[in-house]
Parts: sequence; structure tokens; C-alpha cells
Amino acid sequence: MHVILLGTAAGGGFPQWNCSCPGCRTARSDPTAAVPRTESAVAVSADGLRWFLLNASPDVRSQLGRIPQQAAAGPRHLPIEGVVLTDAELDHTIGLLLLREGRHLPIYATEPVVRVLERDSHFLPLVRTFADTPVTCIAPWAPFALKDRNGRPSGLTVEAFPVPGSAPRFASADAPASTVGLLIRDAGSCCAFVPGCAALDAPTRAKLGEASLVLFDGTFWTDDELIALGVGQRTGREMGHLPISGSGGSMEALAGLPARTVYLHINNTNPVLLERSPERAAVTAAGLAIGADGMTFTL
Repeated sequence: MHVILLGTAAGGGFPQWNCSCPGCRTARSDPTAAVPRTESAVAVSADGLRWFLLNASPDVRSQLGRIPQQAAAGPRHLPIEGVVLTDAELDHTIGLLLLREGRHLPIYATEPVVRVLERDSHFLPLVRTFADTPVTCIAPWAPFALKDRNGRPSGLTVEAFPVPGSAPRFASADAPASTVGLLIRDAGSCCAFVPGCAALDAPTRAKLGEASLVLFDGTFWTDDELIALGVGQRTGREMGHLPISGSGGSMEALAGLPARTVYLHINNTNPVLLERSPERAAVTAAGLAIGADGMTFTL
């Protein structure tokens, strides 16, 4: 399996356009000390030729350039076979609008996510006015095979598993929490993709234990990070993101996994984005890694 980290920042990217937190200031003044990042998304392929997006970020246009290109069969070419979504958050779905000119854009998502895209963000009706947009509703815990645009097996299967989280703030009042993680498998390997997770409960831990590569939510270093900086009123867990540090944090739990574990979806306020910070050193000392745009893995 081939895996490309197309983007590794949380919503707003890094540096975020309207932020002057220490990390964003450093990224603007010295990009070698705090490397800029685009918003979180991943590309996966079983053969290195046919690629699927895991989430579609607002930076998708530039991110597609990281995917190896085949010779175009005609004047219009889309270098992906489809998009698999973990939730309906804007930073994971705005890219669907930018892919509208792809003519044929298969989307895979759970039924609650599809419902939010239909009635709340209205992204699906918008994309359908430009492109053939077949939608496959994913049933949690039920692996399914991804097919390419010609209906042929891609060599990849996906299993969605619910993780603790929340519904988007713009969703209807009756929208349930709908965040999932994904297990992507080929004939001999397994990758877990979990860009949003509010707690590492037993079912989530069990699923992560099946993977040889874990791409996990690294949004915040501490639970009160935004409050302490004066840029927000909610904790990380209230926003659906387990902090990295502290008792019960993700670093404590993930350090025990046999899989290679890489953090992504990292918020601009998170000090691990500073290359020489003690927080980043602590992550490295625990045997975990901080993801960077363009990082590739072959499993």
C-alpha cells in the first residue's frame, strides 16, 4: 500500500491567515523553525497508479500535485478515483466543491455524514450540478472494497469504525455525532486514519491495534490550549479532539502500539509544530512522529 500525507495541519492550515500565536509568528519569520503545512488530507493506493483521497481539504488543488500522475487519457483528467470521508466538517469536505469539475466524483461516507452534506452544508447538491457524483453510504464495522472509476477492484478495502466525537457546529440540531476512523487494507497491510478523535475508548484502541501504520489526531497539545492562548472558549475534547499530552492523552496510549504512529491534523497553536520545541522532543522520545506534508509510506 502507498500512503501520501497531502496535508497535516488542522483547519486553517499553518500558519493560519488570521493568527499570531507563537507558532504562526515563527512560521512566517523562519519557516525552517516551523514548517508551513496545508490542511489535513491523505492519498492511498494499492498499486501506485489509482489513488483515493481520505477527506477533501480546502487545499486540495495544490495537494493533488503530490500524487504521481498517469498520462491523461483526454483533455480532462482527475488524478483520483474517489473520496472517502471521516466526517462532515468543513475542513474535510470543502475540497469536494473544488473537485466539482472532475466530471465523475465517487464519494464514500456514513449515512449521518451524507445527511449533513445534503441538508446542512448543501455540498452534495452543489457538486451534483457540475459532476456525476455517486455516493456510497458506509456501514460502520462492515469492510467494503473500493473500486476505480471503471468499476474494477482497486485492491483496497475500507472499514469505518465510530470514534468519540461530535457533529459539526453547523449541523441540524438532531444530527448525531458522526466521526469515524478508517482502516484501509490491501492484500498484506493495514493503515489506520483517525484525524479526529475525542477519546481512545476500548473499541478504538482495538482497531488501531490492527494497523501497521496509524495516522492519528494531533490537533492539540493540551486540552485547554485555545483557552490559555485567548483564541477560543472550548476545550479540545469538547471540539472532538483528544490532546496529545497529559494523563489520558493520546501520546500515553499510542506509545504502546506496535504500529508506526504519526500525528496529523495538527492545529496552528500546537507547539509540536516548532521544530526544536520540548513538546516535539517529547513526542519523538515516546517513539511517535510528527507528520509533514509530502511524507510518504509504503507498507
